[in-house]
Amino acid sequence: MKRGSLVAFLMAAAAAVAACSTAPPSPTRGARVQAVAAENFWGSIASQLGGTRASVTSIITNPNTDPHDYEPTVADARAISTAGFVLYNGIGYDTWMDRILAASPNPDRLVINVGDLVRVPPGGNPHQWYSPGSVHEVIARTTEDYKKLDPAHAAYFDERRRHFETVSLAEYDSLIARIRGRYAGTPIGASESIVTPLAEALGLDLLTPASFLNAISEGTGPTAADKATADAQIRSKRIKVFIYNRQNSTPDVTALVSEAKAAGIPVVTITETLEPADATFQDWQTAQLRAIEQALKQATGR
Repeated sequence: MKRGSLVAFLMAAAAAVAACSTAPPSPTRGARVQAVAAENFWGSIASQLGGTRASVTSIITNPNTDPHDYEPTVADARAISTAGFVLYNGIGYDTWMDRILAASPNPDRLVINVGDLVRVPPGGNPHQWYSPGSVHEVIARTTEDYKKLDPAHAAYFDERRRHFETVSLAEYDSLIARIRGRYAGTPIGASESIVTPLAEALGLDLLTPASFLNAISEGTGPTAADKATADAQIRSKRIKVFIYNRQNSTPDVTALVSEAKAAGIPVVTITETLEPADATFQDWQTAQLRAIEQALKQATGR
């Protein structure tokens, strides 16, 4: 089925489901919040904040799936149309969510578009799950939405948030602070713009041209000038560490990784979605942060 036909079919399916509903999908007393997250990294957070009071379905769970090009199924449309709470990334990352939501309007459904929440306009960097500040904003807003949908258990949701931020994310926050305190200003290279929010949070000096990073992220070829600059930064060892998204290893990226290793520059891999797919957000992120810290220690000797 062609993409246009598929989208039209899914919109019709979502509208049909919504029309057949005898009641809005907001939870009643004793019922769990029915929640949908477009991506599993946001779904992991929503699930942990909801605990036993929310049932969270993540649509994209396969690490090999590109959220930009994902084609939703009828089951996806049905889950979204009947959910009381929806969390998706926005910023052009999962535009198919906009179409499904528009096809099944529900005034009682609460929706978080992360881009809108954290004030990143269209065309901005969509990889906000790599921004600790954005993550904490999503945590706060998700908790407030759960409390609106299930006010009888507001204290429970507040306690879930407190535990998640002070216990579950303790190592995550500690690693970010420690890396920033010890290695701020260290020059690094990267394969694409997914690294940019994290580099900013860690205080690292990302030297790879922004146009190169964006081209790889968007699937367009980087210019010869940008490739030459990235090559020169590695050959001259201007960068101390190279970070790349293993789930988007284009020939250009593979070449840079090989060059970095040949030059003795530590290379760190990260991924776009949870890996393994059943990992928690914090376990996934802290493992990557530990790898970055170790690479920086190796490169700088401190």
